[in-house]
Amino acid sequence: MSTSVESPTTSTSGSTTTRTPLGGRVPAGVSLAALSLGGLAIGTTEFASMGVLPGFASDLGVSVPTAGAAISAYALGVVVGAPLIALVGARWPRKRLVVALAVMLVVFNALSALAPAFLPFVGLRFLAGLPHGAYFGTAAVLGSALVPPEKRARALATVMLGLTVANIVGVPAATWLGDTFGWRSAYVAVTAIALITVLAVTTLVPSPAGDRGGSLRGELTALTRPQVWLTLGVIAAGFGGLFAVYSYISPILTTQAGVSTTLVPLLLGALGVGMTIGNIAGGRFAERAPRVTIAVALIVYSAVLVGFVSGAHHVVSATIGLFALGFVGMSAGPALMGRLIDFAAEGPSLAAASFHSAFNVANALGAALGGAVLAAGLGYDAPAAIGAVLPVVGLVVFAVSVGMERRRRA
Repeated sequence: MSTSVESPTTSTSGSTTTRTPLGGRVPAGVSLAALSLGGLAIGTTEFASMGVLPGFASDLGVSVPTAGAAISAYALGVVVGAPLIALVGARWPRKRLVVALAVMLVVFNALSALAPAFLPFVGLRFLAGLPHGAYFGTAAVLGSALVPPEKRARALATVMLGLTVANIVGVPAATWLGDTFGWRSAYVAVTAIALITVLAVTTLVPSPAGDRGGSLRGELTALTRPQVWLTLGVIAAGFGGLFAVYSYISPILTTQAGVSTTLVPLLLGALGVGMTIGNIAGGRFAERAPRVTIAVALIVYSAVLVGFVSGAHHVVSATIGLFALGFVGMSAGPALMGRLIDFAAEGPSLAAASFHSAFNVANALGAALGGAVLAAGLGYDAPAAIGAVLPVVGLVVFAVSVGMERRRRA
């Protein structure tokens, strides 16, 4: 992406937003890469916590099940922080808000590394989750202004790229640091990435001329639009199937495929690679046919989960299945994010931030359903089987959304 950066003009009328492409000294691709560094920090701090959980549980004097509260606290912070910060920061220029959110990542991850006891650690993990969704939402809106409208989906995919790369590089590296030098070093590493993000965004991302942020009233209009809620419903249901499997992936692989616990992270790398490639491809798919991209992804996602029921019994097919789950799931991301921004009209930051709240609802929903079928004694094939139902639910919600859209245009 070689489009360069200059001062934009953005005008909004009804549900249509027009932008003047940017051009200047810093290539747009460089600016988007700077924004994606925040995603690398966020993805690493979110998922590496699972890898270092035994370490901080032992050091802070709690059991492993109790230590899981720190993971839940972070997820709760994401759900609460995404809409809250988007509203509180509605009047801020978007570049300034992105930098402020990156500073929050620096501070709360650094304090997590210094936590003296478990309860303060849980509170700090909640605070570390607050900027998660708001960062992606604001960065997505800012990043989409750096390119011509026809390349917006690719720009959104680039902003999200750091989150997927975190599953390939950041999480394994932070987990290794935690195992080698103690769990606190993992959060020190995240702090360093977040600090680099602050510097990169400050120096490499332009502050668009006339960008005075939005307005609280404008952002709140997003919550009055049925299409925004329907799209969030598609995300919450459609991604839930992934977490029905991912939440229990270690016992699934060790029990069904006979994989040793030491090889599980290697197989999960296939999921991260799939997510990264799917995210990049999804940006290009969304530029050509966004609605078709979403519909096809949901259908194929359900089919992949059905295939994973038997595929998880063999190492090779399980690895292919994990790659496919990552690829297909993330291929719909840019199209769904773009759909949210379009229908939100005057409230793009809130809608884009809510993408990640919905994603965490999917996390909770999928994990709960997967746990329920396991508790019912249905075995480790059951999470993928029940997970395959969720993309179908998402497809039904999407069909309702498209039907409403067509009736309105008729």
